[in-house]
Amino acid sequence: MLPRDTPVQLIDSDGIVVNDTDYALPSSDQLMSAYAALVNGRRINDQCNALVRQGRLAVYPSSNGQEACQVAAALALADGDWIFPTYRDSVAIITRGVAPADAMVLLRGDWHSGYNPYKHGVAPQATPLATQLLHAVGFAHAAKLRGEDTVVLAMCGDGATSEGDFHEAMNFAAVFQLPVVFFVQNNEFAISVPLSRQTAAPSLAHKAIGYGMPGQHVDGNDVAALLAVLNESVNRGRTGGGPSLVEAHTYRMLAHTNADDDTRYREREEVQAWVARDPLTRLQTHLRGEGLLDNAAEAALAETAENIATELREVMNSDPKLDPEQLFAHVFAERPATLDTQWALLQDEIERTEQST
Repeated sequence: MLPRDTPVQLIDSDGIVVNDTDYALPSSDQLMSAYAALVNGRRINDQCNALVRQGRLAVYPSSNGQEACQVAAALALADGDWIFPTYRDSVAIITRGVAPADAMVLLRGDWHSGYNPYKHGVAPQATPLATQLLHAVGFAHAAKLRGEDTVVLAMCGDGATSEGDFHEAMNFAAVFQLPVVFFVQNNEFAISVPLSRQTAAPSLAHKAIGYGMPGQHVDGNDVAALLAVLNESVNRGRTGGGPSLVEAHTYRMLAHTNADDDTRYREREEVQAWVARDPLTRLQTHLRGEGLLDNAAEAALAETAENIATELREVMNSDPKLDPEQLFAHVFAERPATLDTQWALLQDEIERTEQST
């Protein structure tokens, strides 16, 4: 059940294949699909950062540098499986099939979720740390009771492992042998708190054995290794093997959000050291070395990514049509008189405001 001494790696930072006795390199088609998703993900991150600066998004927790984790999380699952994401997992949600503009509704502040979770197998993004892990475990428990072969991928960051919800979810999943993959993106910081101040364990993956489940850590900037390890964990859950914990070692290249000044707690030299480990350029180098990627293919992928960004920009640049009554429409199945009274008061205030302008 113990993880390896060093994280699993199948393609190194120079794009060279690392032979592994336990994990096989994904197929060329899988790697090309992952690369296309990485290109889209990086462009989406860049576009959303620009939208924040333009005032079109209230906040955007960028996954720049973590796109390999995002892409692998989505691609490792079957159609009937589910992802329970965090606020930083927009690229995983979009790779799963959610329209980019729909994924931004929460971060724009319009609705809690802009997509149908049941259509995509994607739970609403969770802003509080680790609460989605308990939801994921409950969902997996229900699926098991119904006899379904659903696997749930519960995503979180290293900071969430310091929350009680993380431990409760891990324990419940292990006791009831639920088909859950706990996927921890260890990007070294819980906002400004480094990992060294969160745990004394050799790795976060080592925490798995304490609950009676296998743990593994993987190079979080190597999409090939991520796919191999996550596929193994998903298959284990689907075939009755119970839950598992996968820790991905990666790095948050940008600030926690646009409201964070990361220069106060980390040096620029530290950030720059991770540039050479970029998951996008790593896979690009490998694919070009194998003759699977050329300039024409690169241009086509870049054009697709730019079209996605253009469509997202156009939607975000249009003002949403707001209906104030929606504040009251989804609180109860049948709206009580007290909410009717509140709605009437708000209507009156809106009318008086409009008359005075």
